[in-house]
Amino acid sequence: AFAVSVVSEDAEDETEIPVLQKSGKSKTISKIGRELKGIVFVIQSQSNSFHSKRAEDLKRDILRQAVDLGKELPTVLLIHQIDRHEGAWTILPLMSDFSVTYGRNTSWIFFCEEDTRIQVVKLLEILRRFDKSKEWFLGKALYDEESTIIHHYAFAENPTVFKFPDFAAGWALSIPLVNKLAKKLKSEPLKSDFTIDLKHEIALYIWQKGEGPHLTPVPEFCTDDVNSYKAGHCATTFSNFLPLCGEPVNKEDVFVAVKTCRKFHGDRIPVVKQTWEREAALIEYYSDYADISIPTIDLGIPNTDRGHCGKTFAILERFWNGTSPKTPWLVVVDDDTLISIFRLRKLLSCYDPNEPVFLGERYGYGLGTGGYSYITGGGGMVFSRTAVQKLLASKCRCYSMDAPDDMVLGMCFSGLGIPITHSPLFHQARPMDYPKDYLSHQIPVSFHKHWNVDPVKVYFTWLAPNTEESQNGKKVGYNREDL
Repeated sequence: AFAVSVVSEDAEDETEIPVLQKSGKSKTISKIGRELKGIVFVIQSQSNSFHSKRAEDLKRDILRQAVDLGKELPTVLLIHQIDRHEGAWTILPLMSDFSVTYGRNTSWIFFCEEDTRIQVVKLLEILRRFDKSKEWFLGKALYDEESTIIHHYAFAENPTVFKFPDFAAGWALSIPLVNKLAKKLKSEPLKSDFTIDLKHEIALYIWQKGEGPHLTPVPEFCTDDVNSYKAGHCATTFSNFLPLCGEPVNKEDVFVAVKTCRKFHGDRIPVVKQTWEREAALIEYYSDYADISIPTIDLGIPNTDRGHCGKTFAILERFWNGTSPKTPWLVVVDDDTLISIFRLRKLLSCYDPNEPVFLGERYGYGLGTGGYSYITGGGGMVFSRTAVQKLLASKCRCYSMDAPDDMVLGMCFSGLGIPITHSPLFHQARPMDYPKDYLSHQIPVSFHKHWNVDPVKVYFTWLAPNTEESQNGKKVGYNREDL
């Protein structure tokens, strides 16, 4: 028979517990077995083939560790397979299902991303420190150093006081808290129609203006690389900073469309030309005025003060109908988007352009009551040619020329049953709008806005191609100034 050493919850000494006979049957139901059965693992997976495979690999790794312990297997759920909810990725709409299904027979719901790596034995050791009959919200704590637009300037007087979890490190809710949240959501739905930064919004809902639990920081929930010397004490680590699946796609396989207008030709376009334009082999600037010095192309769509749906759909039509007839990828950016085409080409090596891919930073609208997800435009929207083909064939179009293009695209793709694909490497805001610790485990692809920053400096600090970047996608040390 095989045996493992298990630390008793009620005693300091270790107890040898027989685990597995040669017949493969458990000789005794041990404490660690019950603990494993008491955890539901929820992986923030996506249905795109690249992401679903990574999530399945993580699921197999969790179950393999459980088998190696000789125990009953825990429940492992993949978010994208919970198809009853368009907004399953926002977690809170699932609380009722979690409460009904797991509210009596489990102790913890543990959430993680597809690139989170988990040492199951260490995770069990961590969770033993907390009384599972109480309400617990556990994670690696992030906080804003200054109030930020993406958090609606919450806690403006001292934003550092409010902590929210870094999903990459994993985070956990005790079942009593899950049950409480499920009950509360029935009588008190989410306040905002928009989901912008999920980790912050979940923490705010749980906190309930100080009446609910705060996030309890867990030092062993880590985002260090799995091979880092610092990862020895960690129950969780993070395995990827910039995915790379073979050779980066060719420069000529990415067509870049820049949305601009005459009033920004003099200040925003020079920034593009000083920074990332040189990375793009195929690039066009679309405006309401043809300026040969840039040059810009007038699509015949007047500029609007609000959304730019008409202009974006004209760009999609132009791409499909012959601007670049064989180019597999289209990137649509604003004139104040800062982007690394060099890194985007690495990232796109992981995606199949024959699939309908719509990629960028995911937001949500009305997801508690149906609604849809969308790629927020400022960070850059990436389309496979197949996605553009299916969209234009559908006849789904703008309900007005000044409708928000990113939200209309989200509605259209949702109606087609084509899920958007999220990457946290795209950013709708500036580097200073995100916690430093959150950005520390990324090699970012984009940032947005020139407001109160030197955009050229932002680009060369955060996004410029760096010869020291390793080819295997691992994190490298950047000399990043405070911006």
